[in-house]
Amino acid sequence: MHRRDFFQTVIAGMAASSLNIAGAQQPFFERQQPGTPHKGKVLAAIQPHSDDIAIFCGGTVAKLIKEGYTGYMIRATNDDMGDDIGEPGTVGENVLRNEREVDEQTRVLGLERHFSLNYNNHRMSDISRNELICRLIFLFRFLKVDTVFCYDPWGHDEENPDHYVLGHCVEAASWMAGRVHDYPEQIAAGLKARAVSEKYYYVRHPDINRVVDISGTFEKKIDANLCNIAKGPGGHHGSKLRANLAKQGKKLPILGDGDDRTADRNYIKELVLAGDRELGRKYGVEYAEAFHYIGPPKSRLDDYIKQNSVPLK
Repeated sequence: MHRRDFFQTVIAGMAASSLNIAGAQQPFFERQQPGTPHKGKVLAAIQPHSDDIAIFCGGTVAKLIKEGYTGYMIRATNDDMGDDIGEPGTVGENVLRNEREVDEQTRVLGLERHFSLNYNNHRMSDISRNELICRLIFLFRFLKVDTVFCYDPWGHDEENPDHYVLGHCVEAASWMAGRVHDYPEQIAAGLKARAVSEKYYYVRHPDINRVVDISGTFEKKIDANLCNIAKGPGGHHGSKLRANLAKQGKKLPILGDGDDRTADRNYIKELVLAGDRELGRKYGVEYAEAFHYIGPPKSRLDDYIKQNSVPLK
C-alpha cells in the first residue's frame, strides 16, 4: 500500500465498529490518570518509519509521558526510499528531512531523544534479525525499558516488510532482554538483564483488547503529526486543499479561513484522525486509540498465595 493510498484510508475514518475485539470480552478501557503514577518507568516508542508513532499512538505515548514515564524514540529505518508526500526530494534529502522531522516529533511528544538504527527503507527483510534483536536488547537494557510501543508482530493483512520484521524482533528482544545468558557480554559491561513487561502493539487492522483515552493529549498528537512533512500528514495538505477548492469557487468550512497552519491542523484533526474521534465516542470520551496490549505476566504462585494464605496463629 502506498502512503498516499494509506492516508486516503485513514481519512475515511477507522470506525469503531470495524475494529475486531480480541476474544469475547470487551477491551480494557485505559483512562487518563491524575498526577504522575508512572514516575520512574521508561517507555520506548518504536517505529519502522518516521510517521508511524504519531499516527497510531502519539496520543497514548504523550499520555504516559504526562503521567510520569520517561520516553525514548527508536526508528528502525532512515526513510531513504519512502514516499515523499511533501515536496519531492532526492534519497539523501529524504534521509536528512526525515531525521530532522523525527527529532522534532520526539521533542513535541516529550521524549528524551531519538535513536536511529539506520536500516534501508522497505529492505528490512534482508537484514540479520539476530543483529536487530541484539541491538534492541542492548537499548532495552541500557535505557531500562518497561514498556514498548511497536507494530503488532501478528497484525492482519500487513504488506510492509519493515512493519512485521520490526514487530517480530521487538517481541523477541522484549523477552530475551531478561535472560542473563543472552548476550552476556552486555551484562559483563555493566548492563542488567531485564525483560520488557508491557507492550502496546498498534496495527492497521487491529484485534484490540485495550482502548486508551487520549482526550487530554490529542492536541499534542496533532502537533506530532504536523512534524511529519516529508512523508506524513503534516505535508500542508489542508492549506493546499483549501487553495485548490478556492480556485473552483468552493471551500470546506472545517479548514477555516485563517492561516495555512490552521488549515493544515484542522485537516489532520477533522479528517486524518477522524477514527480517534469515532472510537472515543463509543467509549464516552472525545478521542481514543486502540491496541493489542500485552501486560506483565501473572504469577500463578502469587494468585494461589492471595487466594489461599491464612494468618499465622
